[in-house]
Amino acid sequence: MTVAQQPEALNFECETGNYHTFCPISCVAWLYQKIEDSFFLVIGTKTCGYFLQNAMGVMIFAEPRYAMAELEEGDISAQLNDYEELKRLCLQIKRDRNPSVIVWIGTCTTEIIKTDLEGLAPKLESEIGIPIVVARANGLDYAFTQGEDTVLAAMANRCPDKAPVAETDKNERNAIQKLLNFGKKKEEVAQEESEYVDHPPLVLFGSLPDPVVTQLTLELKKQGIKVSGWLPAKRFTELPVIEEGYYVAGVNPFLSRTATTLMRRRKCKLIGAPFPIGPDGTRAWIEKICSVFGITPKGLDEREAQIWESLEDYVKLIRGKSVFFMGDNLLEISQARFLVRCGMIVHEIGIPYMDKRYQAAELALLEKTCQEMGVPLPKIVEKPDNYNQVQRIYQLKPDLVITGMAHANPLEARGINTKWSVEFTFAQIHGFTNARDILELVTRPLRRNNNLKDLGWDKLVKEEAKI
Repeated sequence: MTVAQQPEALNFECETGNYHTFCPISCVAWLYQKIEDSFFLVIGTKTCGYFLQNAMGVMIFAEPRYAMAELEEGDISAQLNDYEELKRLCLQIKRDRNPSVIVWIGTCTTEIIKTDLEGLAPKLESEIGIPIVVARANGLDYAFTQGEDTVLAAMANRCPDKAPVAETDKNERNAIQKLLNFGKKKEEVAQEESEYVDHPPLVLFGSLPDPVVTQLTLELKKQGIKVSGWLPAKRFTELPVIEEGYYVAGVNPFLSRTATTLMRRRKCKLIGAPFPIGPDGTRAWIEKICSVFGITPKGLDEREAQIWESLEDYVKLIRGKSVFFMGDNLLEISQARFLVRCGMIVHEIGIPYMDKRYQAAELALLEKTCQEMGVPLPKIVEKPDNYNQVQRIYQLKPDLVITGMAHANPLEARGINTKWSVEFTFAQIHGFTNARDILELVTRPLRRNNNLKDLGWDKLVKEEAKI
């Protein structure tokens, strides 16, 4: 009598390393561009100001809608009046920019000295006549991408809880519907509206560039699913209506706080799906939403196969090669799952922090993908110790290490191919058509090395390493 062998399970470990990631106040860099009628006021010390200047220095020729309210020694000693100073700054912002919303980003210092931003905001909001949203996007979080999570959780509480009386007003408020219906006649719009299946309202959350928002909305439209709104919207005045019983689905793995707020505060139903990163993830995301609404997906097999066929010129460069994630932006599980599907071997997935409940579907898809591809399941290390990781990298000799910016140059100097994880945060990586952008980033170091070999630079590098 033989005992059936249990399938291999994911191996989770936790080390005691530091969080080698950017500060979450860097979320201002992409959120102020996404929410076009917003202004972000970061309240912190000069150190925070220096960080923002360096992190967003590339935008010096743009017209930024963010500023720094610097705390001085007197403020930290609680000798000055916080309310009057913040009022002065907000009135100046109103006079110069007149935004629809001001977002206060609280930093570590405001946490340590217990600045009551949540208490000051409502009084000042009523006085100046502009909504003030308070978000504690400070360095006490685990990863810099969680800054967006904090801001969206705060904005979720500002979404209207009652739909407008007139249906026309409701359609006018829905920014994504306006975008999709642009330039169409009323008859054409009415015809397309009739193609939707009758299902409960669905709101998607996660900050994505407008082209990606349109792509994902259209992919769901092909299945007869209508997106009632996105959080955040392009404008604060167009935040989606969220009523009790609405369904919500996330597009990024680092939005667990927003998901919790939508479930607990707004009484929404969360669709626990893998995230739409890569053709496989996008298909699984659409299929899960369809299954919740009792819809049979159509055309996804052909759609996914078509995308994989178009990616073959990139996939053949990495098929059979190995990758090691040091951990930085909380996108690691989704990226690893996609690269396994591309034929890579993932030795280790380092990740600063992971909410296993919110990422449960993604973890299940990673496990399934590894079994289908016939590769060993990667070890998942939460809060990795970088010293230990470097030793494991020396031992495993991966073809590529995806890491934070701090470790890239030292590893490159030791002959290890690296890619900055932060680049995946800012690139368009969601949906079917953007899988090419992920592979463009992943294969760049490998393509560079192939080009250098052709020029004979690899021999020169080896000679210099001996010296």
